[in-house]
Amino acid sequence: MDLTKARKRLLEILCKNSFKYSENPIYKLASGKMSDCYINCKATTLDSEAMNLIGHIFYDKIKTLHVAAIGGLTQGADPIAVATAMISGIKDNPVNAFVVRKKAKEHGLKKLIEGNVNAGDKVVILDDVVTTGQSTIEAIEKAKKEGLNIVKVIVLIDRQEGGKEKIEKLGIAFDSIFTKDDLIKLSK
Repeated sequence: MDLTKARKRLLEILCKNSFKYSENPIYKLASGKMSDCYINCKATTLDSEAMNLIGHIFYDKIKTLHVAAIGGLTQGADPIAVATAMISGIKDNPVNAFVVRKKAKEHGLKKLIEGNVNAGDKVVILDDVVTTGQSTIEAIEKAKKEGLNIVKVIVLIDRQEGGKEKIEKLGIAFDSIFTKDDLIKLSK
């Protein structure tokens, strides 16, 4: 797959399905802050064409990291992790997907993390959108609590509002596929 064309097409899908922009801050974020743009990646990350593109693009970012698994806080990371794991299997370089629950199950094994991943495994934490970094940091903390060795964070979109810097202060490498500026530029 031509990754330059894949990135271009994925950005187009994101702008069409998952991005709204206003000259004025009219969108309320989870933090309570008002913003000039709204990004909801679910309409993209759950789209069949976009999932294929996401899988290839994220796989390209992790293929040389020699990690056992990829995942993050449910729900934002789930489709990205699954798409990437699927492509890794097709490429004969299998990387498992995992899910970090918002809270541990109250029954059965009461797991906080689901998937074929074990303490000591090298992993990449994923997220769909990073704003302040809080949900990604929550996933990092929970993964560390379960003994996972985090080598990198990769997100689909960095809103460029301090999350990247907070994550890097934890000593974890950060990468994004796109930024809010990329979406604004294409949507104008």
